[in-house]
Amino acid sequence: MVKSGKISIYLRLHIKYKVVNLIGTYQCKADVKGRLMLPIALKKQLGVNINESFILKRSVFQPCLELHPYLEWKFTMDKINTLNRFIKKNNDFIRMYTAGVRIVDLDNSGRILIPKDLLKTYFSKNDLVLTTAINIIEIWDKDSYENVINNPEIDFADLSEEVMGNKKEDVS
Repeated sequence: MVKSGKISIYLRLHIKYKVVNLIGTYQCKADVKGRLMLPIALKKQLGVNINESFILKRSVFQPCLELHPYLEWKFTMDKINTLNRFIKKNNDFIRMYTAGVRIVDLDNSGRILIPKDLLKTYFSKNDLVLTTAINIIEIWDKDSYENVINNPEIDFADLSEEVMGNKKEDVS
């Protein structure tokens, strides 16, 4: 059971920040300078204008980068800011989660610049996959993405049942 205070904070945050639910997977290329054009379909979903900022960070669980719309990042940071910084584990988590975080902006052509150190670490070629993960965009090396999606050790049906099988619709 969720306490009413937590529900109130959750609702205030979701009303304050427009929740984004992105859809799609896109094959893209980065140019030699590391510039990546956001696909038009993603721009439309984001309602992106040329002054839009994003947060680029390393993924916690996968060998990819995450591109967070700024307001989504703000929502995440508001949740993280509720952690007690006088608990070492919380402080360590915050430091590691935000390590290497960068603000990136769209240039006049609608591209983002992936910093060279991240390009070398995460991408073997310029063939990339942008895939949506609800409210963020994951940026993958194409081969790495295919390997993760086609991993024979993961039975997607079993995973679906385990993760979503006990969820009940909230009919209130």
